Amino acid sequence: MPNSTWRPTIVAEAGEVIRHEAVNADYRHIVIACGPEAAAARPGQFFQLLCPQPPGEQPFLRRPMSVYGVDADAGTVEFLYKITGAGTRGLATLRVGDRLDVMGPLGVGFHLDPTWKQIVTVGRGAGFATLAPLIEAARANGTNVTAVVSARRLDLLVRSSRFPSHGVDLVEVTDEEQTSGPANVERILRRSIAEGRCDALFTCGSSRLLRVLQRLASEFELPGQVALEQQMACGIGLCYCCVRDFNVDGQIVSRRVCWDGPVFDIREALP
Repeated sequence: MPNSTWRPTIVAEAGEVIRHEAVNADYRHIVIACGPEAAAARPGQFFQLLCPQPPGEQPFLRRPMSVYGVDADAGTVEFLYKITGAGTRGLATLRVGDRLDVMGPLGVGFHLDPTWKQIVTVGRGAGFATLAPLIEAARANGTNVTAVVSARRLDLLVRSSRFPSHGVDLVEVTDEEQTSGPANVERILRRSIAEGRCDALFTCGSSRLLRVLQRLASEFELPGQVALEQQMACGIGLCYCCVRDFNVDGQIVSRRVCWDGPVFDIREALP
Protein backbone atom coordinates (compact mmCIF):
# COMPACT_ATOMS: atom_id res chain seq x y z
CA MET A 1 0.00 0.00 0.00
CA PRO A 2 1.50 3.39 -0.98
CA ASN A 3 2.63 5.70 1.80
CA SER A 4 0.24 8.63 1.45
CA THR A 5 2.28 10.79 3.88
CA TRP A 6 5.48 10.73 1.81
CA ARG A 7 6.54 14.10 0.41
CA PRO A 8 9.62 15.01 -1.59
CA THR A 9 12.22 17.28 0.01
CA ILE A 10 14.00 18.10 -3.26
CA VAL A 11 12.17 19.08 -6.43
CA ALA A 12 12.94 20.23 -9.94
CA GLU A 13 10.36 22.62 -11.29
CA ALA A 14 9.97 25.42 -13.82
CA GLY A 15 9.05 28.42 -11.70
CA GLU A 16 7.75 31.70 -13.06
CA VAL A 17 9.88 34.82 -12.71
CA ILE A 18 7.75 37.33 -10.80
CA ARG A 19 10.45 39.91 -10.08
CA HIS A 20 13.88 40.59 -11.58
CA GLU A 21 15.84 43.80 -11.10
CA ALA A 22 19.29 45.28 -10.61
CA VAL A 23 20.24 46.00 -7.01
CA ASN A 24 23.38 47.95 -7.95
CA ALA A 25 26.07 47.88 -10.64
CA ASP A 26 27.16 44.36 -9.69
CA TYR A 27 24.19 42.45 -8.32
CA ARG A 28 20.75 41.42 -9.50
CA HIS A 29 17.77 40.12 -7.51
CA ILE A 30 15.42 37.52 -8.95
CA VAL A 31 12.25 36.11 -7.35
CA ILE A 32 10.76 32.83 -8.58
CA ALA A 33 7.30 31.40 -7.89
CA CYS A 34 7.70 27.86 -6.61
CA GLY A 35 6.02 24.98 -4.83
CA PRO A 36 5.99 24.32 -1.07
CA GLU A 37 9.09 22.09 -1.15
CA ALA A 38 11.30 24.78 -2.69
CA ALA A 39 9.76 27.47 -0.47
CA ALA A 40 10.76 25.41 2.59
CA ALA A 41 14.49 25.95 1.93
CA ARG A 42 16.54 26.69 5.03
CA PRO A 43 19.20 29.39 5.42
CA GLY A 44 22.47 28.20 3.91
CA GLN A 45 20.92 25.75 1.45
CA PHE A 46 21.22 26.21 -2.31
CA PHE A 47 19.55 25.43 -5.63
CA GLN A 48 20.88 24.25 -8.97
CA LEU A 49 19.56 26.62 -11.65
CA LEU A 50 19.22 25.61 -15.29
CA CYS A 51 20.14 29.00 -16.76
CA PRO A 52 19.02 30.03 -20.26
CA GLN A 53 21.61 30.08 -23.01
CA PRO A 54 22.83 33.62 -23.71
CA PRO A 55 23.43 34.53 -27.37
CA GLY A 56 26.45 32.69 -28.73
CA GLU A 57 27.09 30.69 -25.53
CA GLN A 58 26.04 27.26 -24.30
CA PRO A 59 26.37 26.77 -20.54
CA PHE A 60 26.29 23.01 -20.05
CA LEU A 61 25.80 22.57 -16.29
CA ARG A 62 23.32 23.96 -13.81
CA ARG A 63 24.49 26.93 -11.78
CA PRO A 64 24.60 26.47 -7.97
CA MET A 65 23.16 29.47 -6.15
CA SER A 66 22.54 30.02 -2.45
CA VAL A 67 19.10 30.95 -1.21
CA TYR A 68 18.67 34.69 -0.63
CA GLY A 69 15.13 34.37 0.70
CA VAL A 70 11.99 32.26 0.75
CA ASP A 71 8.36 33.01 1.49
CA ALA A 72 6.33 29.90 2.29
CA ASP A 73 3.03 31.81 2.29
CA ALA A 74 3.63 33.46 -1.09
CA GLY A 75 5.35 30.38 -2.55
CA THR A 76 8.55 32.10 -3.68
CA VAL A 77 12.31 31.61 -3.58
CA GLU A 78 14.82 34.45 -4.13
CA PHE A 79 18.38 34.66 -5.39
CA LEU A 80 20.95 37.45 -5.42
CA TYR A 81 23.61 37.03 -8.09
CA LYS A 82 26.47 38.70 -9.88
CA ILE A 83 27.00 38.28 -13.63
CA THR A 84 30.30 36.40 -13.87
CA GLY A 85 29.95 33.80 -16.62
CA ALA A 86 27.77 32.26 -19.30
CA GLY A 87 25.24 30.89 -16.81
CA THR A 88 24.60 34.16 -15.01
CA ARG A 89 24.66 36.05 -18.32
CA GLY A 90 21.83 33.78 -19.41
CA LEU A 91 20.05 34.29 -16.11
CA ALA A 92 20.19 38.05 -16.65
CA THR A 93 18.16 37.69 -19.87
CA LEU A 94 15.07 36.47 -17.99
CA ARG A 95 12.07 38.77 -17.79
CA VAL A 96 9.00 38.76 -15.60
CA GLY A 97 6.73 35.98 -16.84
CA ASP A 98 9.58 33.77 -18.09
CA ARG A 99 10.26 30.44 -16.44
CA LEU A 100 13.41 29.15 -14.76
CA ASP A 101 14.12 25.50 -13.98
CA VAL A 102 15.23 25.26 -10.34
CA MET A 103 16.30 22.11 -8.49
CA GLY A 104 16.48 22.04 -4.70
CA PRO A 105 16.67 22.84 -1.90
CA LEU A 106 20.05 21.14 -1.62
CA GLY A 107 22.78 20.77 0.96
CA VAL A 108 23.17 21.30 4.68
CA GLY A 109 22.16 24.73 5.96
CA PHE A 110 23.04 26.77 9.04
CA HIS A 111 22.25 25.62 12.55
CA LEU A 112 20.94 28.19 15.03
CA ASP A 113 21.16 27.19 18.68
CA PRO A 114 18.13 28.65 20.51
CA THR A 115 20.34 29.44 23.52
CA TRP A 116 22.41 31.95 21.52
CA LYS A 117 21.34 35.49 22.35
CA GLN A 118 23.83 37.31 20.12
CA ILE A 119 25.53 36.20 16.90
CA VAL A 120 27.97 37.88 14.52
CA THR A 121 27.92 37.42 10.74
CA VAL A 122 30.66 38.53 8.34
CA GLY A 123 29.87 38.57 4.62
CA ARG A 124 31.92 39.74 1.66
CA GLY A 125 30.29 40.52 -1.69
CA ALA A 126 27.72 37.92 -2.67
CA GLY A 127 28.43 36.15 0.62
CA PHE A 128 25.88 38.51 2.09
CA ALA A 129 23.19 36.75 0.00
CA THR A 130 23.90 33.50 1.84
CA LEU A 131 23.91 35.14 5.28
CA ALA A 132 20.77 37.28 4.83
CA PRO A 133 18.30 34.41 5.47
CA LEU A 134 20.33 33.42 8.54
CA ILE A 135 20.03 36.96 9.90
CA GLU A 136 16.27 36.89 9.35
CA ALA A 137 15.95 33.49 11.03
CA ALA A 138 18.01 34.68 13.99
CA ARG A 139 15.78 37.71 14.50
CA ALA A 140 12.68 35.52 14.23
CA ASN A 141 14.14 33.49 17.12
CA GLY A 142 14.79 36.63 19.16
CA THR A 143 18.57 36.46 18.60
CA ASN A 144 20.33 39.81 18.08
CA VAL A 145 22.77 40.10 15.19
CA THR A 146 25.88 42.12 14.44
CA ALA A 147 26.22 41.91 10.66
CA VAL A 148 29.51 43.01 9.11
CA VAL A 149 29.01 43.58 5.37
CA SER A 150 32.04 44.07 3.12
CA ALA A 151 32.34 45.30 -0.47
CA ARG A 152 34.75 47.03 -2.82
CA ARG A 153 32.81 50.32 -2.88
CA LEU A 154 29.97 51.95 -0.99
CA ASP A 155 27.67 51.78 -4.01
CA LEU A 156 28.23 47.99 -4.22
CA LEU A 157 27.09 47.26 -0.67
CA VAL A 158 23.94 45.14 -0.63
CA ARG A 159 21.42 46.36 1.91
CA SER A 160 18.33 44.31 2.75
CA SER A 161 15.09 46.15 3.58
CA ARG A 162 13.81 42.90 5.10
CA PHE A 163 15.86 43.29 8.26
CA PRO A 164 14.10 44.91 11.20
CA SER A 165 15.88 48.02 12.46
CA HIS A 166 15.75 46.65 15.99
CA GLY A 167 18.08 43.78 16.80
CA VAL A 168 20.41 44.03 13.77
CA ASP A 169 23.57 46.13 14.09
CA LEU A 170 24.72 46.59 10.49
CA VAL A 171 28.43 47.44 10.14
CA GLU A 172 29.48 48.34 6.59
CA VAL A 173 33.15 48.21 5.54
CA THR A 174 34.62 48.84 2.09
CA ASP A 175 37.91 48.73 0.21
CA GLU A 176 37.15 52.28 -0.96
CA GLU A 177 37.19 53.58 2.62
CA GLN A 178 40.07 51.26 3.58
CA THR A 179 37.94 49.76 6.36
CA SER A 180 37.49 46.23 4.96
CA GLY A 181 40.94 44.83 5.70
CA PRO A 182 41.20 41.80 7.98
CA ALA A 183 42.89 43.84 10.73
CA ASN A 184 40.01 46.30 10.99
CA VAL A 185 37.36 43.58 10.76
CA GLU A 186 39.17 41.76 13.56
CA ARG A 187 39.03 44.91 15.71
CA ILE A 188 35.26 45.13 15.10
CA LEU A 189 34.79 41.49 16.06
CA ARG A 190 36.98 41.72 19.14
CA ARG A 191 34.91 44.66 20.33
CA SER A 192 31.70 42.66 19.89
CA ILE A 193 33.19 39.74 21.79
CA ALA A 194 34.48 41.98 24.59
CA GLU A 195 31.03 43.56 24.93
CA GLY A 196 29.38 40.15 25.24
CA ARG A 197 27.62 40.45 21.88
CA CYS A 198 28.93 37.26 20.27
CA ASP A 199 27.77 33.77 21.16
CA ALA A 200 28.63 32.39 17.70
CA LEU A 201 30.37 33.43 14.47
CA PHE A 202 29.16 32.97 10.87
CA THR A 203 30.81 33.87 7.57
CA CYS A 204 30.73 33.50 3.80
CA GLY A 205 32.53 35.06 0.87
CA SER A 206 36.19 35.65 1.84
CA SER A 207 39.03 33.29 2.72
CA ARG A 208 40.96 36.12 4.39
CA LEU A 209 38.06 36.95 6.68
CA LEU A 210 37.47 33.24 7.34
CA ARG A 211 40.99 33.03 8.78
CA VAL A 212 40.21 35.93 11.11
CA LEU A 213 37.04 34.29 12.38
CA GLN A 214 38.79 30.95 12.79
CA ARG A 215 41.48 32.57 14.94
CA LEU A 216 38.90 34.29 17.14
CA ALA A 217 36.74 31.17 17.41
CA SER A 218 39.78 29.24 18.65
CA GLU A 219 41.00 31.98 20.99
CA PHE A 220 37.64 32.57 22.66
CA GLU A 221 36.27 29.02 22.25
CA LEU A 222 33.31 30.24 20.23
CA PRO A 223 31.20 28.04 17.96
CA GLY A 224 30.99 29.09 14.35
CA GLN A 225 29.92 28.07 10.86
CA VAL A 226 31.08 28.93 7.35
CA ALA A 227 29.15 28.60 4.09
CA LEU A 228 31.70 27.65 1.44
CA GLU A 229 31.51 28.81 -2.16
CA GLN A 230 32.63 26.09 -4.55
CA GLN A 231 32.33 25.10 -8.19
CA MET A 232 29.85 22.23 -8.55
CA ALA A 233 28.56 19.99 -11.30
CA CYS A 234 25.74 17.72 -10.09
CA GLY A 235 24.98 19.36 -6.72
CA ILE A 236 23.82 16.05 -5.19
CA GLY A 237 27.12 14.43 -4.23
CA LEU A 238 27.53 12.03 -7.16
CA CYS A 239 30.29 13.60 -9.26
CA TYR A 240 32.80 14.53 -6.51
CA CYS A 241 33.60 17.77 -8.36
CA CYS A 242 33.37 19.91 -5.22
CA VAL A 243 35.56 17.92 -2.81
CA ARG A 244 37.62 19.96 -0.33
CA ASP A 245 39.91 19.06 2.55
CA PHE A 246 38.96 19.69 6.18
CA ASN A 247 40.91 19.42 9.42
CA VAL A 248 38.87 17.23 11.77
CA ASP A 249 40.54 16.59 15.13
CA GLY A 250 43.98 16.93 13.56
CA GLN A 251 43.20 14.62 10.64
CA ILE A 252 42.76 15.82 7.05
CA VAL A 253 39.53 14.44 5.60
CA SER A 254 37.84 15.07 2.26
CA ARG A 255 34.21 16.16 2.07
CA ARG A 256 31.80 17.10 -0.71
CA VAL A 257 30.72 20.73 -0.35
CA CYS A 258 27.36 20.11 -2.03
CA TRP A 259 26.43 17.05 0.04
CA ASP A 260 28.19 17.44 3.40
CA GLY A 261 27.83 21.25 3.28
CA PRO A 262 27.90 23.91 1.99
CA VAL A 263 27.79 24.92 5.69
CA PHE A 264 30.59 23.53 7.85
CA ASP A 265 32.09 23.98 11.30
CA ILE A 266 34.24 27.09 11.05
CA ARG A 267 37.21 25.47 12.80
CA GLU A 268 37.35 22.51 10.41
CA ALA A 269 37.32 24.39 7.09
CA LEU A 270 40.64 24.95 5.34
CA PRO A 271 40.68 28.36 3.53
